[in-house]
Amino acid sequence: MPRSRTLLAAFLAVTVANLLANATGGGVAELLTKPLLMPLLAAYLWRATAERGARPDRLVLAALAFSTGGDVALLGDGTGWFMAGMVCFLAAHLCYLAAFTRHGAATALRRAPLVAVPLVYAVLTVVALTWMWAGLTDAGLAVPVAGYALALAAMASTAVTQGWRVGLGAALFLGSDLLIATGVAGVAQPPGAPVLVMASYAAGQALIVIGRAGRAGTPAGAPVTPTTAPVAR
Repeated sequence: MPRSRTLLAAFLAVTVANLLANATGGGVAELLTKPLLMPLLAAYLWRATAERGARPDRLVLAALAFSTGGDVALLGDGTGWFMAGMVCFLAAHLCYLAAFTRHGAATALRRAPLVAVPLVYAVLTVVALTWMWAGLTDAGLAVPVAGYALALAAMASTAVTQGWRVGLGAALFLGSDLLIATGVAGVAQPPGAPVLVMASYAAGQALIVIGRAGRAGTPAGAPVTPTTAPVAR
């Protein structure tokens, strides 16, 4: 078995352990597993691209590093830790946005049918923020969350130009963050929310990384088969 698959299997095993910890309230297990998720994906990306005779995208590695910081910050309690996590994930989204744009996203989004994707994400972002605004204002987070949401929507819009895995992964990432925001705003808290948040987040990040690893060595700006991956619910 290639070493990259072993690393991916390790990521899946740690993800399952983390989901079980969230489902059962295992605080110690969550503390041990959550910080390992993105480093394992980074190791997978590094090895998978090496097996293709290429180098990993440094911007994607940076996004995973910032995501690790966000994961650790969100293990803490209080608004300060939440803001620190949001700043880390904002940096991650900007790294992904830069990586996707460098690989032809801006050009691809000017062609049908992808030209409609930014509009769809923009509408969804406005609708979601309008729904949550009062609760976010009460929490003192309305403006920061709005800025974060714009960056997230931009990242998800460009992701659809990178193949169906990356596009779907970004949509799941957006859905995970939406679940967090609705809980913070106090407008919705579905049963098993912590498990849903982590499941969609881990799956989203994994799909983005697997999709990028599959394109390792592809010249920047090379055409990608268009995708119409579904947006987050």
